[in-house]
Amino acid sequence: MVQMLQRRARSTLRQFLHSEAAGGIILMIAAAAAMLVANLPGVAESYFHALHAVTGPVISRKYGPMTLHLWINDAAMALFFLLVGLEIKREFVDGRLASWDRRRLPVVAAAAGMAVPAAIFLLAAGGQPGIANGWAIPAATDIAFAIGVLAILGKRAPTSLKLFLTTVAIVDDLGAVVIIALFYTAKLDLTALAGAAAVLAAMVALNRAGVKKLTPFLLLACLLWIFVFRSGVHATVAGVLTALTIPITRSPAAPDDAQSPLHRLEHGLHPWSAFVIVPLFGFANAGVSLAGMTPAILLKPLPLGIALGLFLGKQIGIFACVWIADRTGFAKRPGWASWLQVYGVALLAGIGFTMSLFIGGLAFPGDALLADEVKVGVLAGSVLSAVAGYLVLRFAPPRRVLAVRLIAERQAR
Repeated sequence: MVQMLQRRARSTLRQFLHSEAAGGIILMIAAAAAMLVANLPGVAESYFHALHAVTGPVISRKYGPMTLHLWINDAAMALFFLLVGLEIKREFVDGRLASWDRRRLPVVAAAAGMAVPAAIFLLAAGGQPGIANGWAIPAATDIAFAIGVLAILGKRAPTSLKLFLTTVAIVDDLGAVVIIALFYTAKLDLTALAGAAAVLAAMVALNRAGVKKLTPFLLLACLLWIFVFRSGVHATVAGVLTALTIPITRSPAAPDDAQSPLHRLEHGLHPWSAFVIVPLFGFANAGVSLAGMTPAILLKPLPLGIALGLFLGKQIGIFACVWIADRTGFAKRPGWASWLQVYGVALLAGIGFTMSLFIGGLAFPGDALLADEVKVGVLAGSVLSAVAGYLVLRFAPPRRVLAVRLIAERQAR
């Protein structure tokens, strides 16, 4: 009996870890744990002290000795961005974004879903001195969190909506990488930048030479990260640059070719990213002490601008874009999805947690007060978007009702 229960427990755990909701749920737990630890008397001080304790050598004179916080945000997150880059490359070369017909709707929806939140942020907070630099914070979507919420809903949301949200989030991630590289780059060290360019050229040469083994690419990737870290460009960009050099084997009939170096690296990295790196980042960056804070902090320009950008900007930008595209014939809305369900997914896109916190750290480095305000705004906007999106999709009409309605709509046209 005991052995049977143990087998069932292992089976249940295995099913959970392989489910789409697992990464998002673990991230939620990590964020909640960070908030709890940051506000426990006697524990909070140890939490913040550990994050900034010196744990390594001086790699860059700009940052000084390495701390746990730097290792997580600049080194571990470089692996996260490597995974993001691999997903982007796979989708554009061998996946859902391989043709313009498939790219059309998610690309324009993602663009609108970044532009409108940024505009709302600037309207709400841009007039305050020193705050306008945070315009990109509400422009990002947390794919793990959003897909996790959508997966919890199960069959209540059509598969087409999941695919749409995933592709929008992937394009959104690409936009975030470009923003980080162009707008959040410090003074450049040209010597280090030249070293990074030389290493990148060597990786491209390996790709062109037909090298399929991952080891040479990964060894050079470590060197590339050091040069980029020293150059002034944010170190996580090294992850994306590495991804672009990893060889991929096209296989339209079976786009998960086990022999493709890119697919092997992506599959090997995914569990580490979902269950270790992203939750660790959430735990290290979501903790904010609420001591002395009142609900009035949500009305301060920075957190208010971020929360409004995530909650209002994302839903307005994405839903309006899909509606206009459908009405003008530019692209059709996701198949077998009602407008209410499309609206629910647009709400979920307002969950900006991981990437928003990351960009917030780049926008206001070294300012503890503004960093806390960023966390409050990101948490408020993300939680509000998650709850509202879940409720809309949870109580939207069942699929069989939608099928009848959609058939009637198409016949009416």
